[in-house]
Amino acid sequence: MYKLIFTESYQKKEKAFFKKHPDLKQRYKKTLKLLMENPYHPSLRLHKLKGNLKDYYLVSITMNYRILVDFVVIENRIILLDIGSHGEVY
Repeated sequence: MYKLIFTESYQKKEKAFFKKHPDLKQRYKKTLKLLMENPYHPSLRLHKLKGNLKDYYLVSITMNYRILVDFVVIENRIILLDIGSHGEVY
């Protein structure tokens, strides 16, 4: 099992995200649960980024909304960095 790390900046972004999208809370909770259990689950659509963010990954909440994450594989930690739509994240 992986441990999710919620940075202070992420928590602020998360709060703002849910002010705009309260309807996505249940889907978000399901996404986090899957991320802890198996970050490679196909429904998360995990993929590595390119360019300046080549060290980071995205997972999908829905087709339009994503979470930017950083894996620390040695310690099985996943650090949540950003949340938002495709154009807002990163």
